Amino acid sequence: MISRRRFLQGLGVSLLATLSAPAYAVGVEPFRLRIQRYHLTPPRWPKDLELTAALIADPHICDPWMGLERVRSIVAQTNALKPDIVLLLGDYVASHKWQYDPIPPQAWADLFGGLSAPLGTHAILGNHDWWDDRQAQITGSGQTKYGAALESAGIPLYQNRARRLQKDGKAFWLAGLDDQIALAPNRKLKRRRWQGLDDLPGTLAQVTDDAPILLMAHEPDIIAEVPDRVSLTVSGHTHGGQINCFGYMPAYPKTRNAQLAYGHIVDWAGTNLTRHLGLGAEPRHLIVSGGLGCSILPVRFGVPPEITMVHLGRQNSAAGV
Repeated sequence: MISRRRFLQGLGVSLLATLSAPAYAVGVEPFRLRIQRYHLTPPRWPKDLELTAALIADPHICDPWMGLERVRSIVAQTNALKPDIVLLLGDYVASHKWQYDPIPPQAWADLFGGLSAPLGTHAILGNHDWWDDRQAQITGSGQTKYGAALESAGIPLYQNRARRLQKDGKAFWLAGLDDQIALAPNRKLKRRRWQGLDDLPGTLAQVTDDAPILLMAHEPDIIAEVPDRVSLTVSGHTHGGQINCFGYMPAYPKTRNAQLAYGHIVDWAGTNLTRHLGLGAEPRHLIVSGGLGCSILPVRFGVPPEITMVHLGRQNSAAGV
């Protein structure tokens, strides 16, 4: 039988846990930073092409949650990891109301311009980088003020673009898609539904040889359309669910595939038919970063902010796929 004292102690601990969890989710975890590493050699990626890519996703820059000093610190820590290439995966701005005055885009873009890697820093846009630019929503194409800031900082922007790069004399293609839900519904513009500006076929058509392809796409949902010609797709957008209690993600939309919320996903969808026909098929590999910032509410629980390090090639043969 439980004594009255033991019962009150248990009740006190439960109450403390109930009160402390929200405080931790608001005041502690959003300010943490971890380094998340993945080691793999996906199909069509040569084992002797060793490449380390740092992924920076979804910073959602704003005070007080992701101010310039914190961005400066993230840049310094990324440089200390000595990646071969840095990939910025979109959603640089925060559209939620839980912030002070917005930070000028050129201020944070110039900080990202301080990222250092032998193969450079490369960027795509996210949905918030389109949604938060009213003029871009009206124009419906072209550049956003946030993309312009990145380019002014010397960072190439990939809007349905592919570029051939080399590491140690071995070639690979870096491709990047424009956002898949860039344009919001707008009655005045007679836009009845969400519209994407991504062009996967047009982007891959720019690839002119059989060198492996590394694809940047802000939303991971595109993996259903990515051909196995692409060695690896890297994405952000989901924040790992932002709240993840042992797999329970209350903030993650039930209409979306929860398996694409976070981590290294090996997708066999679409390969069974080709295998049945004897054509052969390889699984599609996707890495979804947990990202750095917060969306809608400044809360994180179970998925602390991260810099994602992807190690490709022979260096990972023991742990690779």
